[in-house]
Amino acid sequence: MIDVASQSAFVNGLAKRNVLVLSICQALSMTGASLVITISALAGQMLADDKSLATLPLALQFTGTMLTTIPASLFMGRVGRKIGFTVGQILGVCGAALASYAIYEGSFWLFAAASALIGSHNAFWQYYRFAAADTASENFKAKAISYVMAGGVFAAVAGPQLGKWSVNAFEPILFVGGYVVVICLSMITIAMLQGISIPRPTSVGISIQGRPLGQIMRQPVFIVAVISAMFGYAVMTLVMTATPLAMKFCGFGFNDTATVIQFHALAMFAPSFFTGHLIKKFGVLHIIVAGTLLNAGSMAVNMMGIEFYNFWLGLVLLGLGWNFMFVGGTTLLTEAYRPEEKSKVQAANDFIVFGTVATASFSSGALQDAIGWSAVNAAVALPMCIAFAAVVWFKLIHSDKNPHI
Repeated sequence: MIDVASQSAFVNGLAKRNVLVLSICQALSMTGASLVITISALAGQMLADDKSLATLPLALQFTGTMLTTIPASLFMGRVGRKIGFTVGQILGVCGAALASYAIYEGSFWLFAAASALIGSHNAFWQYYRFAAADTASENFKAKAISYVMAGGVFAAVAGPQLGKWSVNAFEPILFVGGYVVVICLSMITIAMLQGISIPRPTSVGISIQGRPLGQIMRQPVFIVAVISAMFGYAVMTLVMTATPLAMKFCGFGFNDTATVIQFHALAMFAPSFFTGHLIKKFGVLHIIVAGTLLNAGSMAVNMMGIEFYNFWLGLVLLGLGWNFMFVGGTTLLTEAYRPEEKSKVQAANDFIVFGTVATASFSSGALQDAIGWSAVNAAVALPMCIAFAAVVWFKLIHSDKNPHI
């Protein structure tokens, strides 16, 4: 007879080991992402003849993420998390190598193509947070997701700092060093990923098992989860993408910009050490509402002035708002599907989220170039009102059926 207590201890130990490894991998992947965010728009502006296209490579990066979310999830549904995540990191190595070559050759459009490839790489590691929940118990699920997201704390410090160090590493050609660093980070992550142990799925997400996707997506819990993650990520991207350009226009140097991005990234991920606890104590809906209010505060601070303090505080509030809305939305989404449905539901969620993020990134550069920093921040208001209203609607019609959320 199997000792139930021993089996439970083994499962919990496995879940905690997976969370630890995935958190380290998240830290490494997010360090690369933070570094790319710090330098991409500036590299694009350096390479582009039309300066309004400066953020196009970053927008194409998010487009690459959007287009890869569904195939990435379904691919992992067939081959398992370890193989899928490893393939994703190989794409990162290829994309960063191509970006380095594009900058060396001075080719804006090749750089844009490389950014799209890096975006495909990003789509794979975005599923680290869901992978953490694969072997976690119901009580540990929210904490598992939150702890993996907390890996970004290292990225918050390391990414922009590596940007400062690497920007002139291949002088006189700027920014190449940043993408060389991304190559190294991806290779280290490949080695780390071999330490995860997540059972391969017995049925794939594209099978006929489970409810039709349309039926799942019509659930109020799915709608609110997607709105939270979608708008939380989109407004963060909209403002963050324009920040390096706005700061440069206001006369700030690269180090000042990197410092602001560094604190922004820290605010994005440091709360993840306790977001899971807050969700468990106050409920996920209250955390999402707090995220909308923090983003509204960011908008207000950014529109009050263009001093370093405004950029710094505005981006810190933006990072906190993103954390509460994205971790909250991710946690809420796990209530919307059954185990056999997870691949297709997670894929649908991330496709919608990163489709909206790509749109926000495309809009960011155009708004900043044509109208200015205030217009970028004013665009935050409507999405936050919609997200706030969605949570209120859900609480009114559905929270009595799910009191724990």
